[in-house]
Amino acid sequence: MSTENEGNAVPPAPSAPPVPVASPAASPQGSAPDAGAPTAQLPPVPPGTPGAPEQGTVPAAHAAAGPAGQPHTAGPGPEAHQPYGGPGPDAHQPYGGPGPEGSWPPPPPATPSYGDGAGGAGAGGWGSTYQQPAPKPRSGRGGLVAAVLVAALVAGGLGGGLGYTLAKDNDTSGSTTVSASDSSASQVKRAPGTIANVAARALPSTVTIEAESTSGEGGTGTGFVFDKQGHIVTNNHVVADAVDGGKLTATFPDGKKYDAEIVGHAQGYDVAVIKLKNAPSDLQPLALGNSDKVAVGDETIAIGAPFGLSNTVTTGIISAKNRPVASSDGSSSSKASYMSALQTDASINPGNSGGPLLDASGAVIGINSAIQSSSSGGLGSGGQSGSIGLGFAIPINQAKYVAQQLIKTGKPVYAKIGASVSLEDSTGGAKITDQGTGGSAAVESGGPADKAGLKPGDVITKLDDHVIDSGPTLIGEIWTHKPGDKVTVTYKRGGNEHTVDLTLGSRTGDS
Repeated sequence: MSTENEGNAVPPAPSAPPVPVASPAASPQGSAPDAGAPTAQLPPVPPGTPGAPEQGTVPAAHAAAGPAGQPHTAGPGPEAHQPYGGPGPDAHQPYGGPGPEGSWPPPPPATPSYGDGAGGAGAGGWGSTYQQPAPKPRSGRGGLVAAVLVAALVAGGLGGGLGYTLAKDNDTSGSTTVSASDSSASQVKRAPGTIANVAARALPSTVTIEAESTSGEGGTGTGFVFDKQGHIVTNNHVVADAVDGGKLTATFPDGKKYDAEIVGHAQGYDVAVIKLKNAPSDLQPLALGNSDKVAVGDETIAIGAPFGLSNTVTTGIISAKNRPVASSDGSSSSKASYMSALQTDASINPGNSGGPLLDASGAVIGINSAIQSSSSGGLGSGGQSGSIGLGFAIPINQAKYVAQQLIKTGKPVYAKIGASVSLEDSTGGAKITDQGTGGSAAVESGGPADKAGLKPGDVITKLDDHVIDSGPTLIGEIWTHKPGDKVTVTYKRGGNEHTVDLTLGSRTGDS
């Protein structure tokens, strides 16, 4: 949905165009890096004044956007990830990548992802191996700086003051106004179910995460309290920089900051769990909802640190469900992430990655991960584009299962069918390749697909009642299940359609 993941840039995705949300490198509480120092918008200059800009031109801070139509992960730091979307208007970024050796999937039309990787021709078996396209080279996770237009505000304040003075001097009407007393204003109560009430209850249980590698690169993302033991759930791409000996911190809205360590992370699902060191005893975990019960049109509330602006609350609705989204952070070591995402128009930007997507009652229904972004606009040259109302979140039912596995064993467990499928852009289904990764068999001997009679060349068109239009979409749907689940597969062979039942196998770890 992306990156994203939780950084600033986002890779492309399969059939639908989601992009992971990336976040600025600047710490949510800290000052922005010099490289992206806030740019003030100057007040308008009276016509005719020497040096006055031409009419219609206004200086403003802006961020460079990524490739047109490329989704970005709402992940940490300047290098947020971008989800990829598949073909057609409904393209998204599928989550949960294929087999251990799978590589980046090619970006399907209109599908966002949180990485910049290019689409690949083949994908390892679902739960087996897949060939992902080589990621585009990226620069370090430098910080993405949010530009703050302060000059305009100062000018507005000055103009307002002058206007008030003139009005006062010329006021002969004798009319008066009445202001509410401070005491009564402070007693205003926000009823349960209002956005203000939900935000007030949820904010204390969200954190801004800063991840820094041993080389000093890093970014900013978001997370939320999962249990009273100090576990925080976020996106994998948010903490990726701190995986190998880096530094990780979590800051609460009240300013209290804690060092943290990674308990486990799953690249395929783009989910990670970290634990606070010396966690306080009064932690309040956010209530988890049921993402399967979510309906299109339901209200949503997103909390995060877009472009480093911690504790930001935005609202919207569920725009669609089951959007296939594929994403990656674009690094050479990155594996594709896939999800059957919740789509929302709540404003999500780089830095929102890993934050909670809440329903109207305040229950978590998803983890914000990617955004689809246009090719232009943004908050600054060299940065990522911002929200255009296409955000993607990992359904909480899936994220909860993954988080519990990570807390229990430290490693993710993926469901698989044991067949290698093509990741090429397609709308006809997921085709089982003629050969697997590294010359291995396309259909794993003795695996679920083999036992069900599937063969190379078969094109899978449905998984249960979900239409499959591409390899990434199939992966995302398979990963919404658990190993051992029974599913019905519809496929075409030689022009004829067949249906078969199979029991999903399992694969442990990302490698």
